[in-house]
Amino acid sequence: MKLSVLDLVPVIPPAEPAYAIEQSVKLAQQAEMWGYTRYWVAEHHDMPGLACTSPEVLLAHIGARTQRIRLGSGALLLPHYKPLKVAEVFHMLATLYPGRVDLGIGRAPGGSAQVTIALSGNFLDNVRQLPNSLSALMALLNDQFECEGQVVHARPLPSIPPEVWMLGTNRKSADFAAAYGTGYVFGQFMSDSDALEMVAAYRNNFQPSPQVQTPRAMIAIGVICAPTEEEALSLASEGVPWQQSQPDMPLRQNGEVPQSLAVARDGQKMQSAAGRKLLVGTAETVKRQLVGLAQLAHIDEFLIVTPIADYEKRLRSYELLGSVLV
Repeated sequence: MKLSVLDLVPVIPPAEPAYAIEQSVKLAQQAEMWGYTRYWVAEHHDMPGLACTSPEVLLAHIGARTQRIRLGSGALLLPHYKPLKVAEVFHMLATLYPGRVDLGIGRAPGGSAQVTIALSGNFLDNVRQLPNSLSALMALLNDQFECEGQVVHARPLPSIPPEVWMLGTNRKSADFAAAYGTGYVFGQFMSDSDALEMVAAYRNNFQPSPQVQTPRAMIAIGVICAPTEEEALSLASEGVPWQQSQPDMPLRQNGEVPQSLAVARDGQKMQSAAGRKLLVGTAETVKRQLVGLAQLAHIDEFLIVTPIADYEKRLRSYELLGSVLV
């Protein structure tokens, strides 16, 4: 089983953004030591409590302070940007850190309507243009893009190109990933869609590309691990300061842990992890659920997001999970 990290770069009070970023560097370094495969950083804009507005800059910084772990965006929000600039940025990262760079692409706005307009204008129109943007981006990454009859290169051209992944929470993203021959990550931690259905749809419709010859899928899921189930449930019930910034990722309801997050006790039937946004419990409890979900979805890697409002306890959760699965 492979495990990877998805980091929203939380600014947990009373921490300042600079401290939060240093904690993300520490998480990437420790994850590398514990055997995690990837460190990915999300993209959000003008959200209180999150310091992940520029994943490419943070990845360059973290790359210089790590040795092996893969570095990626989870996700870079393509509707906001021109494909050439995206290809240039990730070609630069792939040149700096050969064989370590992932380009994860998303379709979401990543912020409020106002910040979205300020960032890229008419977002809905940009989303409608996404097929054209994806086609151009894939051509640029293959060094086969033409403009007005002339080849345009996204320089520098790396010796090992970045791996391309499409992230999403519904069927549309699965269809894009299949049609354009990218890897696929289903964001179960913030979706009500069925993970098994989305991954199966991607596999069934997959078209090979120069980047990806056979389907490759991951599931991004929330995990809170602690030495005891009681402590894990307590951490989950506390919620997180950036909850209001992430309305699609509810961690508590009226101060209580949602029933869907409940942990199976000894002697009780364990609830399936399929469809659950957040798994809570000891490392062994979570391991059993992840292994079961991996078998159902026919995948071998999870992207783990750990919403704990304490940097050291968040780090401990990743360490505990890695100790039983990596």
